[in-house]
Amino acid sequence: MQEKIIILDFGSQTTQLIGRRVRELNTYCEIVPYNKFPYGDESVKGVILSGSPFSVNDADAFKPDLSQIRGKYPVLGICYGAQYIAYSSGGKVEKSDSREYGRAHLAKVNAGEPLFDGIAIGSQVWMSHGDTITNLPNSFEIIASTADVAIGGYKVEGEPTWAVQFHPEVYHTTDGTRLLSNFLNICKVKRDWSPASFIDTTVAELKEEIGDDKVILALSGGVDSSVTAVLLNRAIGKNLTCVFVDHGLLRKNEFQNVLSDYEHLGLNVIGVNAKERFYTQLAGVSDPEGKRKIIGKGFIDVFDEEAHKLKDIKWLGQGTIYPDIIESLSITGHVIKSHHNVGGLPEKMHLKLVEPLRLLFKDEVRRVGLELGMKESLIKRHPFPGPGLGIRVLGDITAEKVEILQNADDIYTRMLKEHDLYDKVWQAGAILLPIRSVGVMGDERTYESTIALRAVTSVDGMTADWAHLPYEFLAKVSNEIINKVKGVNRVVYDISSKPPATIEWE
Repeated sequence: MQEKIIILDFGSQTTQLIGRRVRELNTYCEIVPYNKFPYGDESVKGVILSGSPFSVNDADAFKPDLSQIRGKYPVLGICYGAQYIAYSSGGKVEKSDSREYGRAHLAKVNAGEPLFDGIAIGSQVWMSHGDTITNLPNSFEIIASTADVAIGGYKVEGEPTWAVQFHPEVYHTTDGTRLLSNFLNICKVKRDWSPASFIDTTVAELKEEIGDDKVILALSGGVDSSVTAVLLNRAIGKNLTCVFVDHGLLRKNEFQNVLSDYEHLGLNVIGVNAKERFYTQLAGVSDPEGKRKIIGKGFIDVFDEEAHKLKDIKWLGQGTIYPDIIESLSITGHVIKSHHNVGGLPEKMHLKLVEPLRLLFKDEVRRVGLELGMKESLIKRHPFPGPGLGIRVLGDITAEKVEILQNADDIYTRMLKEHDLYDKVWQAGAILLPIRSVGVMGDERTYESTIALRAVTSVDGMTADWAHLPYEFLAKVSNEIINKVKGVNRVVYDISSKPPATIEWE
């Protein structure tokens, strides 16, 4: 039985970082909504309460009953989690005189306190809250403070409950990983989570879940679907059929290149040319969500047709990963953007869904792929959106626009590799803007399209910074695109970070 830590999500933007940090400490964890604790699961060894965009004093704040959790499991409250534990026990949480946000330093740490073992006074922490705890219940003891926050951390006497008002999961908290490691020590959880253990556990679970049933899988050529395919192939072998759809929105020559890449994997792959079908359905559609939904439905329709050509298909495999789930529906119910590979399938398909990577972050997927023996060239490919170039051609889509973007993107990607920059960025791509601008080529005035280049650095795609590519390199790429791609006379570079921007433009 895989021991685990449960992270109760109260809607914080950094909840996923808590999960990443715990995983990095070789400990399996699951993030669940604040009100969906898995009671009765004997594999749970500890509980972490995340931050939240709400104040505990808000009428619509998330306020679960913790009576069956506190005292039974070691508990760590973070920011809102810390405030809610105090508030729900009779303490007082009030608006701060000034918003407590940014770097601070520990001014007091109780000697011998296990949560702060190895963390010295002066250690930097990161605050991000508008409220602060002003009064603790009698059974609560302050164990850490900063110059401005008297109750920086506390523990509850008589039960294994600790809390901090800062964020140990973020990079700016210098000893945050140490604090989380100390909490895992308190939980006495086995630290046996690794790519190898994930593979062994997942293959065994897939064999048990799927049995002798047959599975159809959507291959995209990307890391997620490829690793999913290899995992399923290891579990069920010939009962897996992979379908790779050319929706006309792939990179230049990608359909042929991807089929070639899969030769060493021993997969049963069917290639489907559906370009004209997708172009027809997308004609005149400019809304990003509209395009995503059309492309998503198109994929499902194609798979449905291919599944009916095969006998006894019972499952649809998908390469859904954690960020897909997170961005498709947040804890507050607000959709950031829809993903074609997330959510229930149309009832007409009569297929069950299998998503073996749904709890992994992108870097974890890559480590699993390497552990499976897959080629580095396939594993290290940049993330590519499911809707493909359909969301990188801003506005309506035509075959002519796609060809312009394919040619520009091909130059950009090739030059990143030639200048040893490809592996130094998380994701890069070209975007065709829905504007035309005046230019001069030779003695003639032009009125042509603009290409935006995007490159970001990231660990898991949840946050990202724009890549500081050399000016000389950008100048060479711009010159090459303008000279070689007919229809483009201007190239710009996107220097936006996520947040507030997203990695993709649509």
